[in-house]
Formats: sequence, structure tokens, C-alpha cells
Amino acid sequence: MTTTVRGGARPEEDPEEREGPKDPQAPKDPQGPSKGDQDPSKGDTGSAGPGRAAASPEGPPGDDAFDKDVLPTPKGASRRLLGSLLRPHRRRVTGAAVLLLVQQAAVQAGPLLVAYAIDSALPALRGERDYGPLIAVAVGYLVCAVASGGFQHAFILAAARINQRVLLELRGRIYRHAQALDVDFHDRYTSGRLISRSTTDVEALRELLDEGLQELLAVILSVVYILVTLVWLDPGLGGAALLSFVPLALLVRNFRRRSLRVYRGKSTAIAAVIVKFAETMNGIRPVQSFRRERANDTAFEQLNGRHLKANGDAILEMARYVVLSRLVANTAVAAIVVWGAYRVASGGLALGVLAAAALYLRRLYDPIDRLGMFLNSWQSAAASLEKIAGLLARRPAVPEPERPRELPPRDPGLPGREVVFERVRFAYRTGGEVLPEFSLTLPAGQTVAVVGATGAGKSTLAKLLARFYDPSPSSPTSSEQGRPQPSSPTSSEQGRPQPSSPTSSEQGRPQPSSPTSSEQGRPQGGTVRLDGVDLRELDVSALRRGVVMVTQEAFLFSGTVAENIALGRPDAGREEIEQAAKSIGAHDFIAGLPDGYDTDVRKRGGRISAGQRQLVSFARALLADPSVLILDEATSSLDIPGERAVQRAMETVLRGRTAVVIAHRLSTVAVADRVLVMDGGRIVEDGPPDRLIAGTGRFAELHSAWRDSLT
Repeated sequence: MTTTVRGGARPEEDPEEREGPKDPQAPKDPQGPSKGDQDPSKGDTGSAGPGRAAASPEGPPGDDAFDKDVLPTPKGASRRLLGSLLRPHRRRVTGAAVLLLVQQAAVQAGPLLVAYAIDSALPALRGERDYGPLIAVAVGYLVCAVASGGFQHAFILAAARINQRVLLELRGRIYRHAQALDVDFHDRYTSGRLISRSTTDVEALRELLDEGLQELLAVILSVVYILVTLVWLDPGLGGAALLSFVPLALLVRNFRRRSLRVYRGKSTAIAAVIVKFAETMNGIRPVQSFRRERANDTAFEQLNGRHLKANGDAILEMARYVVLSRLVANTAVAAIVVWGAYRVASGGLALGVLAAAALYLRRLYDPIDRLGMFLNSWQSAAASLEKIAGLLARRPAVPEPERPRELPPRDPGLPGREVVFERVRFAYRTGGEVLPEFSLTLPAGQTVAVVGATGAGKSTLAKLLARFYDPSPSSPTSSEQGRPQPSSPTSSEQGRPQPSSPTSSEQGRPQPSSPTSSEQGRPQGGTVRLDGVDLRELDVSALRRGVVMVTQEAFLFSGTVAENIALGRPDAGREEIEQAAKSIGAHDFIAGLPDGYDTDVRKRGGRISAGQRQLVSFARALLADPSVLILDEATSSLDIPGERAVQRAMETVLRGRTAVVIAHRLSTVAVADRVLVMDGGRIVEDGPPDRLIAGTGRFAELHSAWRDSLT
């Protein structure tokens, strides 16, 4: 076994216990939230400088994009997203467009029939008593009305099918992408915002697709039809109508620019309301225990007030546009009709043409209000689509390898797999360096307990092994020159066994290989290897099969006990599930539940106790049969009987595999072959528990204090 720890600044706390979200891959900021009293998601408010954190990709320190709910969105991402959603439905979209085209042609034929009736059908009736032209006009008008209704009905059905398929695909994309994003992202981007993206923002897009696009297409087609017809009827009237669109175009442009800003704020405001609501309901027990109802009411009212103001701003923008557009439209209609009447009186224009032009002008400007409604929906949907596109544009900080490798076959003579940390360091963007550079080897089959004070870096070490995070890039050589060098072993460490050459059982195991060509260009900053394979090159499914982490929370999903045990192996049969539970010692309490293994444990496993949830999680891990098992504070929240039951289960689940046990309670260390004592991100002691207890180092002090606490 080997441990090498290199110099480096000691962090103040472990990010597992630090309040607030975290972001990896950042240099240390000594003025940042190192004491756990500042939310690191908000970044450093100071200016960059010597010893200060560099600006994050999302924005400068103090301007955190996550905190403001404004994830960077690549240029044109919203348009590309909408195009990718509609592309599979091109034929249906084309068919719907044809239906609307024909429907608008039927609608716009009415004024032409009126003009024909005035200028031709009525004179024929009055002069020759010929009813034929007037009857033809009436029949034609009826046919156009029926055709318009029929084609509109067909268009609505076709558009609805397209819209629902698009929204179904979009919600699925958001859900799948959110699951694929790394743990660091979810630490910083709250679940309430994800809920807002997949509900409120998708709903805004639904309103646009259901109503807005139909209105837009109808407005565009009617304007084109009417202007062409007006020019055909009389070029002068058509030209005057066309000129009146100049002030309207300026109004539309101004409305779009102002309303987009308003709707961005509205989307952010409703997301903040949902985040607060979800946070309060998830923490309802401490809220009621500490009488936080009034304080939460006040905070919620403030957030709700911001949402109210954002809605009010949107309504005011819409009202301003409608009033001004109607003023322009009515003025234009009045001016053109007066001019047309003068031409009729002077004999330069037929009365039927003026009547048709008046009808067309009213139809030309009536859609302006509908255009305003569309722009209202469009700007709301554009702001929502921008946020969704920003979310979908996020790439995982822990990416899957381009050419994944498989783990080598397990040596049947060796339990578990060898784990090697080689020149690994880790730092959060806003919290400074957590783990200074170190190297560590965990032989196959060894159970290693990691102990230390809160904030020592224990959970971070485990998350690197589970590849929830990747190691941070190595510090520049120049910065290493000023680091304190490793000191000689203390008196308590001198009795520790020194690194030895590989045993005969280890010599046949694959050794860490040199970096491949694809690795050499990567700023690696150290590697974590499993049987010689860099975790960054390992196929993700193989990694999750080979390394399983059991957390302190022992999260259970809504569903039956059997479904929760089979989470890691969904194809497992009932006999295998029950055998895993029996091996752990969970069968008796499961059998005593109302429906046994088919009992629904409900949300977060709330129907059973914390100790029972932990036993179910152990049965889940045993059934998954990983090569490496990580237990993160598995007994810290249990009472004494629950802890003893879990410890008995631990002996079963740890047998025959490499294990890392993060321990707050030293009673857990009894199952370990080796103990690592961490302090300030460094491994300060390493050895068998009995030898460390017999010494005078930190573990001996911790053990003595723990033993005294039992008396």
C-alpha cells in the first residue's frame, strides 16, 4: 500500500458539508466562502487579482449565471433547437401550411365577390332582371365560407398533432439531458429551476405552437393576399396601404425588443417562485420545527411580488403596442377611404372597387391586434426557449469518453479491483483547493476506512473514485516551488508499514499504462485508475457496474421494496432479490411489511425507518455486486440498534470486494483492514487500525475520545 501527499494549501472544509452549490476546476480564493458562511454559488464578489478566483465561464465572480438563472446560450441555439424539433415533422408541417393557404384563399375571396356583386351583378339585376350573376355570387360566398371552415378545422387538427409531438419530444429531451448532466451542475442548478424549464417554459412554447403560429401564418397570408389584391384592383390604393405599414413595422420592432427583455425577467421570476416553493415543501419538517412559516411567507411574498411586477410589465408592453397600432391603423383606413371616395366622386374609381378596398383595408389592419397577441406569445416563448436551449447546451463536466475502454477481466484469485490515485488534486471553482496533490494505492480486496473531522475532504475523495467529479488540472510548476515540502514522518507515523513492492498476487494485475495519444493533449491533472484503466477512459456503464456508492441518505424511490433493491439490476428475479435481503439481514422486517416485498415505500422511502432504508440500500448494493463499493457515512444518522444492524450488514456487503468506508463513527472502522486519517485535505496517517490505535497520532486521539464517550 502506498500513500504520497504533496504540499499545498489546506482547505477549510469539505464541500460535502459546505453550504450552497459548488463548481469544480477553479483556483483557490482565500477571500471566498472558505468558512462555510457564504453561498459559493454566488461567486466571489471581489475583483480578480493575486490569489483571487478567476472568472468562471458563466460570468465574472459575483455575477454567477447559475445564481441569476441565465445560463450562457450559444448564438442561434434557440433557432436550432426549434428547427431540430420541427425537422422530423416536415411533411406534416408542409401539409398544414397548404391547408392554411387554401383556407386563407377562401376567406379573402369574399370582398372580391362583393365588388363583383356591386359593379356587375346588381346592374344586371336592375337592367335586365338577370338573377344569375347575383345567385352565382351568393353560392360562391357560401362555398367559400364552408371551405374556409372545413380547411381551418383540418389545419387545427394537423397543427395540434404536430404541436403535441414536439412538446413530448422537448420534455423528454430536458429530462434525459438533466439526468446526463454531472453532479456539480445539479449542486448549483436547483431542481425547482429544472421543474420550471420542463413545465412553465414548455407551457409558454405550447401556447405559441397552439395559437401563435396559426395566428402568424394567418396574418402573413392575409396581408400578402390583401396587398396583392389591392394592387390588382387599384395600384394607388394598394401603394397607400403598403406605405401605412412603415410605422406599423417600427412599432413591431420596438415591441419585440422591449418585450423580450420583460419576458426574460418573467421566466426567471416564476422559476424563483417554484424554487422557493419546492425548497419549503421538501424541508417542511424543519420549517415547522423552527417556526419558519412567517419568515418563509415574507420571502415568498417578495418573490411572488417580483413575478407580479414582471407580469404587469408584460401587460403594459402589450397594451402600449395595441393602442398605438390601432391608432396608426384607424388613421390609415380613414385617410385611404376619404381619398378613395374623392376618386369615386370624380369618376376615377368604381364604387365596387372602393367597397372591396374598404373591406380589405379593415381585414388588413384587423390582424394587427392578432399580430400583437402572437408577438406576446412569441416573446414569452422566445425567452423560455432561450432558457431551455441554454440548459440543453450545457455539456457534462464529467464527459463520456470518445473511445471508451472496458475493464480487464477480473482475476478470479483476487477479490475486487485495484484503485490507484496518481498525482490527483481537486479544487472547486468557488471554494479553493480541497485536496492538494496526492497519490494513493488501494490493493484489490482491501477495506479502507477514511476518517477525519468534518471538512477534511473524505467525501470528495469518494466522489473522485465514483467519478462524480474529475481531478482538477495540475497546478503550474511555478506555484509548486513555493509549496511546503512533505515533512518527515512524525513519531506516530514511524511505525507505519512502508510501501512495499507488489506481492505475488499483485504482479499479475494490469499496471497503470502510459497516457495514450488522446490523453497527451488533455490537461489531466492526475488520474484515478481502476485496474490500470483511467476512469475518464472507462465506459460509463462499466464504471457504474464496477463502482457503487451507498450514501448516508440511502435514497429510495417511490415504488415497491423489491423495485428499490433491484435498482442496480432490474433484470434480477424475485429469488435473487430476497436472497440479497436475507444476506443483509433485511428479510425479516421486509416480510413484516403490509405487502412484504411489494409494499410501496412511498416518496423517499418515508414508510420505513432510516435504519431500514439503509439496509435496503445495502441489499441493493449487494445485488448489484460491484468490484468497488463506497460507503459514505452509512451509519452516521442511525441510532444504536440501527447502527448495529447496519454494521452486521456491512460485513456481508464488503466481503470479496475493494471498499472505501467514509466514517464519522469510529465503530465503523472495526470492519476495515486499513485506516486513512485526513486533515485539511491531506492524508496525515495511514495504516492498520490496531497499529494506529497503539500509537500517539491523531487516530489514537480520536479513538480514545470516542471510547471515553461510550462510558
